[in-house]
Amino acid sequence: MFKGFTDKTVDFMWNLRFNNNKSWFMENKNEFKAVLEKPMHELAQEVYSRFISNHDELNLRLHIARIYRDARRPNIHGPYKDHLWFTIRQQNEEWTDKPVFWFELAPETLSYGLGYYRAKPLTMQKLRARIDKSPKPLQLLNDKLERQSEFILEGDEYVRPKGDPASPLAAWYNKKTFSLIHEEGITEAVFSPDLVNRVTQGFEFLIPFYMYFETLDADPDPLGNR
Repeated sequence: MFKGFTDKTVDFMWNLRFNNNKSWFMENKNEFKAVLEKPMHELAQEVYSRFISNHDELNLRLHIARIYRDARRPNIHGPYKDHLWFTIRQQNEEWTDKPVFWFELAPETLSYGLGYYRAKPLTMQKLRARIDKSPKPLQLLNDKLERQSEFILEGDEYVRPKGDPASPLAAWYNKKTFSLIHEEGITEAVFSPDLVNRVTQGFEFLIPFYMYFETLDADPDPLGNR
């Protein structure tokens, strides 16, 4: 049962950031397992269990990140991640171009939401074509987003806008990729068992957005390519 992260969790992540080497990590591996890996797995399993009990038809799977960075990609920051996350997503090799629910804990922040790790240009072309053809469905979702304060729309935009900057959906239309994200500093929420409820409820709010974006794959190529 998830009881909340602790001060030791945050301390471990900070220490790992400034001592990101194999020698230090091996000396502190048991600490990692106790204060970060174990509660992250407990949080992930409880959120997934509650969330999927209402949405089993979506066939989503839980994936919990490992602490080890990809050894095939040398990283100047060291061989270990100083933050950890889990995702709830499709069981698909090309998941980076699919909408993904995620939670992440870093030394200075927690965040969760829905978005693309790296949307393909074709995916965003399909979104723009859908907006051009029928803007109302996304407009209704955008109205829903603007009526709350938990999540905001983020993502890199094109330097040259692809649509009218004054359009109500310009923020969506001109994105290269995007996320609906909640982010905050390390507050009491991190240390509370209620984090399970909070993240689960956040994912529930995002379900209509997931359903909208998950179907983009089936849209025709706007350029007529096959």
